Amino acid sequence: MENTKDIGEKLKAKKIRLSMIRIKVLRYLLANRKHPTADMIYKELSKEMPTLSKTSIYNTLKSFVSADVVREVMIEENLTRYDAFVGRHAHFKCIKCGSLQDIDLGCVSCGAAGKLKDNKVLEEHICMVGICAGCVKKEKVKENAKKIKARG
Repeated sequence: MENTKDIGEKLKAKKIRLSMIRIKVLRYLLANRKHPTADMIYKELSKEMPTLSKTSIYNTLKSFVSADVVREVMIEENLTRYDAFVGRHAHFKCIKCGSLQDIDLGCVSCGAAGKLKDNKVLEEHICMVGICAGCVKKEKVKENAKKIKARG
């Protein structure tokens, strides 16, 4: 997790005025790579900042997105999550537990260079949906338990 000085420098470099709320929101996003929603961020930070408002969280996130400090991730309909890792990557959403994971794919548009030859790619949004390894393992354990019980 980055310290307050590093976070402050990151925000200053993006010409974002420093405030305690902005520092805490960015620190939370950097420490919690689970792609939280604005409501999740609000719920967690309001524990230590009782006067915090949801409007402050939404305004902070909006300024972060505009300055390319964080990215919006919209995999589910009508639900926006936030990601502090703005480098090229994809996302994998588990349909069982709801987790959202970062997947390093390198440059996907580079592989499609022939078809994109005269285009300029500004962003890549790749989202995969499936069952994460942890949930697959849980399913196998349940299946094995059923087999053992059926034998016994």
